[in-house]
Amino acid sequence: MDVAKLVLRIATLSYPTQYLIALLAGLCLPLAFAPMHLIPFLFISPAILFLLWLDKTPRIAFRIGYAFGFGFFSFGISWAYIAIHVYGGTAAWLAIIMTGLFAAFLALFVAMPGWLAAIIVRRFRLARILQLTLLFPVLWFLFEWTRGWIFTGMPWLSLGYAISFPAFSGFAPILGVYGLSFFVILITGLIIVFFDSTVRVVRSSILIIISVIVVTSYGLTKIEWTQPDGKQFTVSLVQGNAEQITKWDANKVQLRMDTYAKLSRQHWDSDAIVWPENAMTIFYHQLDKQYLLPLAKEAKSTDTDLIVGLPFMDQAYDRYYSSMMTFSAEDKDFNGYSGVFHKVHLVPFGEFIPFADFLRGLVNFFDLPMSSFSAGQPGQALLKIRGEPVATSICYEDSFGDELIRQLPEATLLMNGSNNAWYGDSLAPHQHLQIARMRAIETGRMLIRATTNGISAFVDHKGQIVARAPQFEVYVLTHTVQPRTGATPYVKWGNTPIVMFNFILLLGLLIYSKYLKKT
Repeated sequence: MDVAKLVLRIATLSYPTQYLIALLAGLCLPLAFAPMHLIPFLFISPAILFLLWLDKTPRIAFRIGYAFGFGFFSFGISWAYIAIHVYGGTAAWLAIIMTGLFAAFLALFVAMPGWLAAIIVRRFRLARILQLTLLFPVLWFLFEWTRGWIFTGMPWLSLGYAISFPAFSGFAPILGVYGLSFFVILITGLIIVFFDSTVRVVRSSILIIISVIVVTSYGLTKIEWTQPDGKQFTVSLVQGNAEQITKWDANKVQLRMDTYAKLSRQHWDSDAIVWPENAMTIFYHQLDKQYLLPLAKEAKSTDTDLIVGLPFMDQAYDRYYSSMMTFSAEDKDFNGYSGVFHKVHLVPFGEFIPFADFLRGLVNFFDLPMSSFSAGQPGQALLKIRGEPVATSICYEDSFGDELIRQLPEATLLMNGSNNAWYGDSLAPHQHLQIARMRAIETGRMLIRATTNGISAFVDHKGQIVARAPQFEVYVLTHTVQPRTGATPYVKWGNTPIVMFNFILLLGLLIYSKYLKKT
């Protein structure tokens, strides 16, 4: 394959044809993520995009990037349709439009790098090798990182998540998931350069650079950034498997209560029992006296900690939170919960409605019960399981690694409670588990992950799934956990090093190109 000839061939195609190719390439990219794990598409799809971007005007590059991004996200986040239509009660045609608008917005974060790259190339007359190995990777990284925080952030499907395998994620404890994304795109550019006859470079040097990246990543996986600390103990995760459609069905509430109580009583021999986020959609104060406290006292009698996920009403201020609460067997005065963690990072349009006064009443999805949660404050006291401090995340807030590390290095374990029933039998539960695994790798901590209907799992400090529950089954998953202490470089510095590196790289590239232009 000669890239130079391929670029010329692409140039002869009509722009609509190029847009279609970009769209199809974007549609293929989610295949690299869970549950398919077709990793070649992680490089093939961006490579096609980069080839289409070469020698384009800013407007055409934007359109190509937008077509690619729309294909990428319309397939990658297709699960949003299930939440909006099946469980949100919105008409199918309107749910399709809303999901499409969501994908259309996210596509901007692929279109903008192409647009900006075309402007820079024209202004500074960058050589193709610099475009492929520096400009495109840096701009992709910066816009993927921006997507992770702007307008509360949507870091889902960052490229680094696709390589959350222990053998390939060595840079994650140092640079986080965005660092992995950068190396994915860098390798993609290097592969294109290798096959480009117009680029004057020794081919063996390209292979050496790629080999160094891969071998270094593998070597870094052998480093133990954290150390075991304290005794191991057993934890049971209760997966009640109640259908989402019954979440607010008063006739089903008692069944959910009975299911979780029965399954918990069968595992009082565990050191701790964990329920998922919103195991029941009843406020804590409505359950405490007659249900939770008697159950927690049973747990205490067998020296078992009980951790539950329930909405929590602050009656003094008329606010409610999505929360995880602990009932510790070590408490002497057992009159209530031992600790509570309120979810900090809420889901837009799911847990709170932006512009609520305007949107409520327009679409059924915006009028769901309990869609006006309040956000918990950062810096809350850590929950404890068997006396061990735990870094807690609730549902999709474990997508934000830089927020989770605020609870570290004090925490010796990670715990995530999720309600994935919103998304049915879709890509979402698999993608979410993949994201959760990355948090374990970045922090060097074992992860306890309880979900309503799957995929509940235990993940070790290297991101390896050591036990998992089947989806869509009533199930209790029990495993031994090992607390760990210490701090990975990512825990210490977060995303700052890799972000600063890319800004410096971009600035250096522009200065260097301006100097060459003058000479």
